[in-house]
Amino acid sequence: MRIEHVAIWVNDLEGVKEFYQTYFNGKSNIKYHNSEKEFESYFLTFDSGARLEIMRKQGINEQSRSDQIGWAHIAISLGSKEAVNQLTSRLKIDGYPTISGPRITGDGYYESVIEDPEGNLIELTV
Repeated sequence: MRIEHVAIWVNDLEGVKEFYQTYFNGKSNIKYHNSEKEFESYFLTFDSGARLEIMRKQGINEQSRSDQIGWAHIAISLGSKEAVNQLTSRLKIDGYPTISGPRITGDGYYESVIEDPEGNLIELTV
């Protein structure tokens, strides 16, 4: 078994697509648009084969991101501590919030946690 893809709702479809292409080398398909349902999406495929679907639809309301039940973050393995340090630094310089790290966590992971353009949490790990 393998997870085929993970999907997130976004407000700025083009901005989020550009973020994952720029910082994570995501390759996008052509935008899917269903005008009847007012739905648009892209699939981003990463070098490992993992896929992220970013979606936008009229009527989807933003919920509070704190203390909610559901997906908490995605973790992206960059392969080395140096890669975690470099990308964390680049994202911080480019204005993306760094929530924590880089650091060694209590369970032994080397990671930092950053936010994408819409506040979704991403763990950058070795």
